[in-house]
Amino acid sequence: MRLSWRRSSRVEDRFEKWIVQQHQRRVLAGETTPSGPCPDEAFLQALTRRSKTIALSDPRIDHAATCPSCMNRLLALRQERHTSRRTLAWAFAGAACIILVVGFVAWSRYESQKQQTLAQTQPIPETVDLWNAATYRGQQPGQLQAVLLPAARVHLTIILPRFSVAGQYLVAVTRDQNGNGVVGEGTAATVASGAQQKISVDLDLQSVKTGAYFLSTTHEQDQTAYYYPLQIK
Repeated sequence: MRLSWRRSSRVEDRFEKWIVQQHQRRVLAGETTPSGPCPDEAFLQALTRRSKTIALSDPRIDHAATCPSCMNRLLALRQERHTSRRTLAWAFAGAACIILVVGFVAWSRYESQKQQTLAQTQPIPETVDLWNAATYRGQQPGQLQAVLLPAARVHLTIILPRFSVAGQYLVAVTRDQNGNGVVGEGTAATVASGAQQKISVDLDLQSVKTGAYFLSTTHEQDQTAYYYPLQIK
């Protein structure tokens, strides 16, 4: 039992050391974004000494643990304390504990922000059914009931109108039915689904203002655009 406990403790120590080293590497490489101004020299020295007067909730700790300049200075101060073995032990333990605690907090924030960013950049699936919509060439919009798309990245599937031919289509969102002011576009080949022809494209509408637009489809051989009224919400 004793040997097993020692082995487990060594594994945990190596894991904690790895966490600290990974956090230090990210900070020194400039992969973190510190908040607020750099603390003064006295605070960094006190932090290295793991002074009890500094609360872990102090925002300066968060800055020092995510700022390359402060991190370099902390490491330099820690190195200076290596002149005494006892001082070294206390200084390393204190700095490691602080960096470990703040590192876990910073790592958690980083992972949370990354997940939020991924969630925001994932395309939203949307379907527009034009199967029963009338289509008009050129400037006449199709008679379509209230097509809505969000101002976001959209994975758009369009069920083309009856009798649409198979092939490659250009899908565009424009400001008018003359094709002016394209705010998003993509190309895709049709996929047959029974009697229907479908196309799927990714449209980046994140920066598009809400309002009235037109959704157009253009076959590669026909080169005539068919327009349908669209609302960006």
